Amino acid sequence: MQIEIDEKSGFCFGVVQAITVAEELLRERNGAVWCLGDIVHNRMEVNRLERMGLQTVDHARLPELAGRCVLIRAHGEPPSTYALAKRYGIELADATCPVVARLQERVRQAGEAMKAVGGQVVILGKPGHAEVVGLTGQTGETAIVIESVNDLAKIDFSRPICLLSQTTQSLSLFQTVRDEILRRTKVPEGVTVHDTICRRVSNRNPHLRQFAARFDAVIFVCGAKSSNGKALFEVCREANSRTYKVEEASELRGEWFAGVTSVGICGATSTPKWLMEQVADAITRL
Repeated sequence: MQIEIDEKSGFCFGVVQAITVAEELLRERNGAVWCLGDIVHNRMEVNRLERMGLQTVDHARLPELAGRCVLIRAHGEPPSTYALAKRYGIELADATCPVVARLQERVRQAGEAMKAVGGQVVILGKPGHAEVVGLTGQTGETAIVIESVNDLAKIDFSRPICLLSQTTQSLSLFQTVRDEILRRTKVPEGVTVHDTICRRVSNRNPHLRQFAARFDAVIFVCGAKSSNGKALFEVCREANSRTYKVEEASELRGEWFAGVTSVGICGATSTPKWLMEQVADAITRL
């Protein structure tokens, strides 16, 4: 059986940076490092780092970490987190993805601009997602978050609008939302659109379509919490109906490979290469 791992799948730059920072800190501090939320939306990689000593905490535990080193992951954090860390004397190791950091500043500026003209900041993204929480915090929680055109009723189309996007959103969805806002607005001159989708992520879509179509079956490896993974899995499944999603090798099922002579293995921007290699080895044993 031919088994091929997609060379373009796996961690994006922002995740690589955050994990590199975490590993360096863990070595320097003999494991005395805390991470605010899962460092990446992949349980297997989180478990690996926790075995090295990384401890995952939520915001409610920040007051307990006075004088400790706390890592901010690639998704970024709202200004309130930095203020809280300063209040409790927490040492922050900021591993916010540079693309996300630039977007946060853009959202902050958009918030000021819209406030001056009585407008609204609209962010295409998943409510409650760590990156989106960091973005809405730049506007004092006044930004409107929408997931699709079905949420456009939240917007007052008689007022100016500034549209931006979570970095990992679908480019086609963003364009659909943009076109619908432009169609509905009563003040077209008051609509500003910033395409803030990370091309390092969105450019994977056409590549994955081509990759998935080349094989009899495709195994997509990603964490259950990965929004990016869910979207990219659907891209693969559209190109190849025999695409299956797993979080780890133990979830593989023998019947998926009946009559199969070629298998492609790919994953999300939060999927480590070592995990895809484990899945490939397990398929070989099957």
